[in-house]
Amino acid sequence: MFKEIKIKPLRYLVIILYLIIIFFCTIEINFLWLFGYSPTIKDIQAPNMRIASELYTADSTLIGRYYKENRSPIEFKQITKGTINALVATEDVRFFNHSGVDLRSLLSSMVSTVSGDKRGASTITQQLAKNLYRTRNNKQQGLIRKVPVARTIIYKFKEWLTAMKLEQQYSKEEILTMYLNTVPFGSNTYGIKTASKLYFNREPEKLDIEQSALLVGMLKATTTYNPENHPERALERRNVVLSQMEKYGYLSKEEFTRYSKRPLDIRKGQITEEERGDSYLRSAVERYLSDWAEENGYDLYESGLKIYTTIDSRLQKYAEEAVAEQMKILQKRLNNAWGKEEPWRTSDGKVIPDFPQKAAQRLPIYAALKRKYNGNQDSIDAYLNKPKKMKIFSWDGDKEVEYSTIDSIKYYASILNTGMMTLDPFNGHIKVWVGGIDFEHFKYDHVNQAKRQAGSTFKPFAYLAALESGMSPCDKFVDKPVRIEYQEDDSTKYWEPKNSSYSFSGMEMSMRWAMGKSVNSITAQITEQVGWDNVVKYAHDCGIESDLKSVPSISLGSADVSVFEMVKAYGTFLNKGVRTEPILVEKITDHDGRVLENFKAEQKRTLTEEIAWLMLYMFRGGMEEPGGTSQSLWEWDLWKKGNQIGGKTGTSSDFVDGWYMGITKDLVTGVWVGCDERSVHFRTSGTGEGSHTALPIFGRFMEKVYHDSNSGYTYGAFPAPGTKINREYNCPSPRYTIDTSAADTTAVDSLAEPDSLIIDESLYDHEDALVPAEKQEAQPPKNTSQQTEPEDSRSERKRKRQERREERKQNKEQNN
Repeated sequence: MFKEIKIKPLRYLVIILYLIIIFFCTIEINFLWLFGYSPTIKDIQAPNMRIASELYTADSTLIGRYYKENRSPIEFKQITKGTINALVATEDVRFFNHSGVDLRSLLSSMVSTVSGDKRGASTITQQLAKNLYRTRNNKQQGLIRKVPVARTIIYKFKEWLTAMKLEQQYSKEEILTMYLNTVPFGSNTYGIKTASKLYFNREPEKLDIEQSALLVGMLKATTTYNPENHPERALERRNVVLSQMEKYGYLSKEEFTRYSKRPLDIRKGQITEEERGDSYLRSAVERYLSDWAEENGYDLYESGLKIYTTIDSRLQKYAEEAVAEQMKILQKRLNNAWGKEEPWRTSDGKVIPDFPQKAAQRLPIYAALKRKYNGNQDSIDAYLNKPKKMKIFSWDGDKEVEYSTIDSIKYYASILNTGMMTLDPFNGHIKVWVGGIDFEHFKYDHVNQAKRQAGSTFKPFAYLAALESGMSPCDKFVDKPVRIEYQEDDSTKYWEPKNSSYSFSGMEMSMRWAMGKSVNSITAQITEQVGWDNVVKYAHDCGIESDLKSVPSISLGSADVSVFEMVKAYGTFLNKGVRTEPILVEKITDHDGRVLENFKAEQKRTLTEEIAWLMLYMFRGGMEEPGGTSQSLWEWDLWKKGNQIGGKTGTSSDFVDGWYMGITKDLVTGVWVGCDERSVHFRTSGTGEGSHTALPIFGRFMEKVYHDSNSGYTYGAFPAPGTKINREYNCPSPRYTIDTSAADTTAVDSLAEPDSLIIDESLYDHEDALVPAEKQEAQPPKNTSQQTEPEDSRSERKRKRQERREERKQNKEQNN
């Protein structure tokens, strides 16, 4: 068909143009997979700028960001004229006069290169195409990548095509905005907004001329012209940009002179740690949203989402403070308990031989060492025992030490950790999430990733099963030895639980009293009567999702569960028998604020309102019944205006795990304390019980919440029953002189004879609460020690309590 063109020069020109068109078409369609992927019109219309997603609390406090490339997009109106002028004068002076490819600049560049003055000819739009669509990324390359010179030419042609598509789709202002939102500034910093904060700690719309020139100058080579690492080079490059601005009329000679004499004046903003906000909460939200993001086609690290959690920033702050204050005390207590002794012990107290070496074998690096040294144990041990510099966690701040891997294992095995969660069960909003003591050093989340023995915090499910079977809080049981027969693995076994004191009082107690005192023997009797299958059933109904082995000891907390599960289950009692699935995210919007998803908690009634109210009444027994295990809470300022708190302590065997589950009229909070290494634990009940480890965290937390008038949470009693209570529940308990079972631990496989007990009939209560509401602020609940100790001893106890309160008050004033 070309022969029809008679004029040969014209014919050859048409043939050349035709071949060029064919060539570009083959590139565009990736013919035979030679050239790699090219952005489509759809890609151009909806560019993925890999924008960071932002994480907020319920009260709109920014607490973290998700990003692969640290960027925060801005609008054109936020870009100063000086920034635009500096960019155009330096990178593409004919930007406003071309359509994506500047042929004049291209030809000029070719001539300059031939003459030895090598310079680029990429337009701002071409650079945007490269940054936005990664045209030179390996994943975008075709087979041509194996041909060195040809691949460079092809990549340039692909950038031309993409640049022209961008120019057809967007205005010059939009292209400049996208460019400044995507361009890298080094240190994993992308976009003018992030760079402005990183190097000058100010917003982009407040940049001075010389500051804009510095940032634009960095684009030539972000490492070479980094103002922190190479200030002299950065200053020189900045002044080159200023001279370009003068050359093309954006600055007068006087302005150039003035700006070029100014110092760099770097004022670095803290963005890396603050804005990423690595934390247990940030990681928990990522896990929480993983399925949603996949199902809806979003990437938390690139989609520019705004994620609004249910977390209350005030409560989160108070929880973190309470954890830090108490855990620092507990760590010293544990260290003092063992001194220079090795703390990793078997259940009978014997040191575990070769514990650090065996722990080292569980490390990921151990398998690599075996390969590296061909299984030579001496070489492996030499590596593991070789000291090296490392940073370790301590409550006095991170420390630089020279530890071997074995030293590190020994050190961290004895570090106590914690998990804490607070829930509003009425709407399912998680208000507090503390996954551990320090995210940088301990990534494992102790709220929903870790599972530990629940101890006596699991007992309420046995009492719930009893209420469901028709019993009442006033039904009586005797604290006596118990031997329960059961079948397991086709054989007959016997369970003989003991009280933590290794003795039995022989006293008759109501169910409320027994639960408040956490008496193992009575819990076991109730379990035998209602059936351990039912204990498991009602635990699952309330929200426990972990596998539970149906054995008699289940009611004493022999199963491993998470803090998350326990808080959810206890929330069923406060929410009038309606189980609520906790939610961590309330709303997600796109970057422009359009709502993409609202989250609401799923709810299901699993208990009657009557049963739920009776369980709350039982929980109050921990504070109100004689010897109740929650009465250490009296140390904190929690008892004003008729305030009521229900709760349950828990301690697993050998004081490995300490728990406290606290319930107020508004919230449910769960706290666990222990070492990640279960063989390391406290030695005595006085130091290691949940009432001495986890409960104080709850007490400190709630005191801070109540003292903040702006928190939205106030003192007050539990609500009156919203339905008729058909069972007897007002059965005052006697005061007694000897308490042999008040400690709260899981213990099995022993029998003991009951101690004798003298009951003082004159000490029976006559109301369902031990202390009238109007007197609660003035006096603590009565207990054994108050009835039997001399007046001088009582005065001494009162004096010590007052000293502790004054000490806490002084500490708060110092912190403030």
